[in-house]
Amino acid sequence: MNLSSRTLLFLPLLLLAGCSSRHTPDFTASGYLADRGAVRIWRKAPSHTTHLQTVYTPFTGQGEETTDYYWQQDKLISIARHIAGKQQESVTLRFDRDGSLNFMQRQLAGRRESLSADAIALYQFDAGRMRAISDDLLKGRVTLLQGHWTPSGTVMLCHGGKTTPDFESNDARYITQHQQESGQPLSIAWLKAPGGTQLLLATPKDICPEEPQADSF
Repeated sequence: MNLSSRTLLFLPLLLLAGCSSRHTPDFTASGYLADRGAVRIWRKAPSHTTHLQTVYTPFTGQGEETTDYYWQQDKLISIARHIAGKQQESVTLRFDRDGSLNFMQRQLAGRRESLSADAIALYQFDAGRMRAISDDLLKGRVTLLQGHWTPSGTVMLCHGGKTTPDFESNDARYITQHQQESGQPLSIAWLKAPGGTQLLLATPKDICPEEPQADSF
């Protein structure tokens, strides 16, 4: 995902959330709205390693991007991105501890291509920016939740249990209309912060099977 071409819209929620000195658990989930889609972020950072997974879902529903970043002792060691849909694409980059590239592969439909030095530098830049965004979201206690929406307004959470999100009227109306139009069960993802609740995604696709679990992430 080329973040340099998308405007971040999570800042108002962060400003409402404020900063926190609470201890951050090893496994966390957060996210934000971009101008053309929703970004969900899962992060596991035990000891000296960090695994960051971002899923960018365009509002059109086409071309979802999943990217996994890995750091060891704050050194970026790998990036793996997969773009789903009609024009599938996969990119894998691996780096030495000194930052030198030691493996590169870009897989398109039926062929492989190399990446330019500028493209590789952009992937590295975006990795650093995504980690900084994740840091800010966690400091602001912006938490991602996902589950299956029911007509009563209760959500059956992907990891078990249920809750009733305190959505603003516009978000609640959008969810209801979306379900009525699709005529299918609806999955939703939303952000919860001290300053409020924000709908991130509403889709007939079941997003729960794809939600990472802490023990296997």
